[in-house]
Amino acid sequence: MRATWRRVGVLLVALIGGLLPGAALAHGVAGPAPGPWTVFTGWEFDPFFVVPVATVALLYLRGVSRVNRLHPKSLYPRQRVTYFFLGLAALVVANMSPLARYDTDLFAAHMVQHLLIVMVGTPLLLLGTPITLLLRASSPQLRREVLLPILHSRVLKAVSFPVLAWIVLAATMWTTHYSSLFDAALENEWLHRLEHGWYLGAAFLFWWPVVGADLSPWRLNHPLRLLYVFLQMPQNSFLAVSIYDSTRVIFPHYATLVRTWGPDALTDQEMAGAIMWVAGDLLFLAAFVLIAVGWVRHDEKEAVRQDRAIARSRAAAARASPKV
Repeated sequence: MRATWRRVGVLLVALIGGLLPGAALAHGVAGPAPGPWTVFTGWEFDPFFVVPVATVALLYLRGVSRVNRLHPKSLYPRQRVTYFFLGLAALVVANMSPLARYDTDLFAAHMVQHLLIVMVGTPLLLLGTPITLLLRASSPQLRREVLLPILHSRVLKAVSFPVLAWIVLAATMWTTHYSSLFDAALENEWLHRLEHGWYLGAAFLFWWPVVGADLSPWRLNHPLRLLYVFLQMPQNSFLAVSIYDSTRVIFPHYATLVRTWGPDALTDQEMAGAIMWVAGDLLFLAAFVLIAVGWVRHDEKEAVRQDRAIARSRAAAARASPKV
């Protein structure tokens, strides 16, 4: 068994070692121009992304299997499982599709990546209720002694405070686009991964109280959710417009990149700003509409619950009243 694991380790090291030099040399000179088959052939295999995503997927499926086995009369909702894997699929597209291959060549491709991570993948993962699944799949002792104390801890309550989470996402967007970090991430593969992890973490904190499907230290009512999301849209628009209207190429990487195909660097930057502006605001509006729909459904369910409670009270009073 140990010999087998050694062989696996050697193969992984060899594979990773073979991939890293190519990633490091991918900057400075653009890759070949995308063609009609790029959508099929332009996918990249990144073991540092595949391994954690595959691990999360397997753990999630194992949790679902355990819950269904322990509670055959209360199976884990298939809709939640679908949401979760759609979220993983969005992250896969962002990090392994031709978007990942051309993100250092085209700012527009890089912007689509960020929108997929922040506005699509993360909310879908949260709709998959991974925290609820973890709680249901865990033993009572683990749930009582470890998981619930963490969820109710002061640290997590402070970190997930909605106002702070809102600021963190806004600051993340402005800081990464108007600091040397963004350009450095284009030149360094590990910083690039770190940047995407930062986006994922900031988006998780932002959307957690909005989705409201999992246990959370903070649970916003629907009017506050609408306000919370609506206020994030203007700062997204301002940032996008500042990128779109810039008369100079913001990032030296794209300005100095040797690329003989596609739009020039400034046009590419305008496209990226337009994508952030239009697609970003549309996604925020979609979230706004979904929250409003959820609000209506919540009120309808609450009305039905109250009607049933009133009916039970009247029935109990009728049973208790003396018969004439």
